[in-house]
Amino acid sequence: MSGNPPSVSLGDPRPTTGHLPVLVDEVVEALAISEGETHVDGTFGAGGYTRAMLRAGAGRVIAFDQDPDAIANGPLLVPDPRLTLVHDRFSRMAEALEERDLLPVDGVTLDIGVSSMQLDQAERGFSFREDGPLDMRMSQDGPSAADFLNTADEAEIARVIRDYGDEPKARGLARAIVAARPLTRTGELSAICRKVLGWHAGMKTDPATRTFQAIRIRVNAELAELEAGLEAAERALRPGGRLAVVTFHSLEDRIVKQFLRTRSGAAPAGSRHRPMLDNGPAPTFRAVAKPVAASEAELAINPRARSARLRSAVRTDAPYSPRKAA
Repeated sequence: MSGNPPSVSLGDPRPTTGHLPVLVDEVVEALAISEGETHVDGTFGAGGYTRAMLRAGAGRVIAFDQDPDAIANGPLLVPDPRLTLVHDRFSRMAEALEERDLLPVDGVTLDIGVSSMQLDQAERGFSFREDGPLDMRMSQDGPSAADFLNTADEAEIARVIRDYGDEPKARGLARAIVAARPLTRTGELSAICRKVLGWHAGMKTDPATRTFQAIRIRVNAELAELEAGLEAAERALRPGGRLAVVTFHSLEDRIVKQFLRTRSGAAPAGSRHRPMLDNGPAPTFRAVAKPVAASEAELAINPRARSARLRSAVRTDAPYSPRKAA
């Protein structure tokens, strides 16, 4: 892009409100933004990554968020004419960009999981620390956490808590949840978790953490959204465009890792004793970087970054071809 519109001073991308973008410096480095480029922030949230992209010289940022509150607050959080806000899931970025005649783009950034703003609002139902409605819907639409917990059978609840929360006592938790139905408040669910798993003042990690995380992932179909979002980014990026993905959960990181391995041609090629009849589509990503974790300095000011991992890669000139990761 040329002829950038005038911008306002954006200040530090790490605001003093407590909503800190994780690994923001490392993300900007991976994006290697050149003056005037068009970048996508697939998870706008409080606008931390968007601010950093604009400060680095992006000529335009198209920011997506499925949360209507994030979109409504966007112009106040980032008052810059170079920002275009889109109320949609990042898995639909390719279609939304095509509708606006904005394909291809120079970079895509995804920050997977719940935002600090959502966690800090008890009425959104994400936090086990504050009592509120048992909601957890990022889009504020569709079935809530209460709907799931009050209608699913015990085996399904146990599966979700085990698979998405890595919780060894998932069966006992599911049994206690079913016995306590109907549940309507986060405080009720937190109390069940603490009773089943054991809790005492001063514990480093609240025993409700894994269960809340698991149910949130289930309610928002986060893993399927991530898989679709990675394909959407692949489709949206120009040759030489950069992808940066920050995850906070081992399942998410595994999905990103496997996607980049497959798309870069690094997946296992099969038996050396049998010739390959079909090498498949050409690699669509290269320069896949090693995962980056938060520094000790960042952890000191932002404990949320403890589990964060950044993976990045560069788009090749191979055409997009829909396919499933191996």
